[in-house]
Amino acid sequence: MTLRRLLLVLLTLSLFAQLRFLHAAGKPNVVIVITDDQGYGDLSCHGNPVLKTPNIDKLHGESVRLTDYHVSPTCSPTRSAFVTGHWTNRTGVWHTIMGRSMLRENEVTMGQVFKDAGYATGMFGKWHMGDNHPYRPEDRGYTEVMRLGGGGVGQTPDFWDNAYFDGSYWHNGTPTPVKGFCTDVFFDYAKRFIKSQVDADKPFLAYIASNAPHGPMHCPEKYSAPYKDQSPHVANFFGMIANIDENVGALRAFLEEEGIAENTIFIFTTDNGSSSGWRVFNADMRDGKGSEYDGGHRVPLFVRWPNGKLGGGWDVTQLTAHVDVLPTLIDLCEIDAPQGVKFDGTSLKPLLYAEDKEWPDRILVTDSQRVKDPIKWRKSSVMTADWRLINGKELYQIKLDPGQKSDVASGHPEVVERLRDFYEAWWSDLEPSFSQDAAISLGHPSDNPARLTSHDWITTQMTPWNQGQVRSAMNGDQNTGFWNVNIVEAGEYTFRLRRWPLETGAAIKDALPAGDPVPGERAYRTVPGKAIQPVKAILRIANQELTQDIEGNPVEVVITTTLPKGKTRLTTLFETKDGEQYGAYFVYVTKN
Repeated sequence: MTLRRLLLVLLTLSLFAQLRFLHAAGKPNVVIVITDDQGYGDLSCHGNPVLKTPNIDKLHGESVRLTDYHVSPTCSPTRSAFVTGHWTNRTGVWHTIMGRSMLRENEVTMGQVFKDAGYATGMFGKWHMGDNHPYRPEDRGYTEVMRLGGGGVGQTPDFWDNAYFDGSYWHNGTPTPVKGFCTDVFFDYAKRFIKSQVDADKPFLAYIASNAPHGPMHCPEKYSAPYKDQSPHVANFFGMIANIDENVGALRAFLEEEGIAENTIFIFTTDNGSSSGWRVFNADMRDGKGSEYDGGHRVPLFVRWPNGKLGGGWDVTQLTAHVDVLPTLIDLCEIDAPQGVKFDGTSLKPLLYAEDKEWPDRILVTDSQRVKDPIKWRKSSVMTADWRLINGKELYQIKLDPGQKSDVASGHPEVVERLRDFYEAWWSDLEPSFSQDAAISLGHPSDNPARLTSHDWITTQMTPWNQGQVRSAMNGDQNTGFWNVNIVEAGEYTFRLRRWPLETGAAIKDALPAGDPVPGERAYRTVPGKAIQPVKAILRIANQELTQDIEGNPVEVVITTTLPKGKTRLTTLFETKDGEQYGAYFVYVTKN
């Protein structure tokens, strides 16, 4: 920035804003690339004999690498810890569906921390921590957002009939048509955001969260073709990673062209163990995504920052975790931590600079709940640098037995006792928060009307979380559930109960034809949409039960009622003449 331009900017700012501007002007930028379902072994730099990732390999060779870095075994839980520095179970995000993937309102995100520090903040791709106020990234500190709905393209909250190619995504809250493969789109929008901040001489945080290589396995054929000797499933999985690799290379070249690569903290990581590649190569670890064994949660994290003297291609071998990332970035960027927040993680800055080779022997916990309410010891791993206690029973000496094949619990009762005692205290600390259910806002000005989907039904059964399940009208108890909602303001509300979302234009009793296929496996949209024949609609909320007969074949049933302010439950049903009930998979709620 020229001196003249700096003076002009300062003249337009208040004294407080001037101080914050000057403080931020020399700050490093932050670019984070986090991929979906890509494990530690799904990189050629980690020894994969089939997959080729030359651009990420180059980054690996120029970075400080965390080689004993752990996340949660599935998507949303990892993301919640990554952006807050809190254990997943503390944030309320211990599942990926069923109302348990929404990040509690009291959590302060990475986006908010950097926004408060004077940064522009962008989020691109997969959020998966809530699609309604107050859980969306645009509600949580991100000033520029381009995201899909739910946990992946084609899931129930996503724009209808999205299938990795073309489609529509939410750009700052508005569905926006796009052209191209999903990963390319998200990287493209991230580069547009970065370019605008470079032109504005403003530091930025760009959080790029691809939904690839999460299933279903769709990929441009030119990327999957080199892996045709593998099963089609794996070929498309590896192809999506090859596409990510190309995008990482292009993004790094773009940062160089813009003259900001040297002062940009660049992080590459993933959200859990491999979903599909671990049987090909797993870096000697046991199991993959969803597992309590290391293959489910030990993943790569590379960090490079030339101006900050972070690079050179060396390894941090100490035990680290997703809860450490936000405290570390706050420390590296020298910005203020959020007031009143005590992180569960710790800054890794001393390790990144090799200032503290005698790192304390930490104990960390990761688990996979994926149930309505957390269950003690369920799919858990209590970890130290040397040990893994699995489910409170099995013990593995991880450095001697990275594949976790030999349970040595009987020979080390003192280790088992120590790790069990730690877990007991950890659980007791978190347990009081488990009952603090997240509630979707109804009537909030920034999300009115609110669009609710069956992805977030609370139930003990599996909900219809993808559009293929909605199309097939899942049977039995899986057809129903309730939402926790918060009536923001007392008054009159209108509920529009729908079998199909607005963008289809379809009526309640309509069948839908199968949608077009895309390269790779069967897309959700290729499932024919089953017709149902309800005769009555039911709305339950705030101690009210309202019913309405369905005459003919309307596109929706509209029910209006007056509601008091506060939290309550919402259930919406379609009932046939035989008494069979289906949930209204899509409900649009407007404060009048």
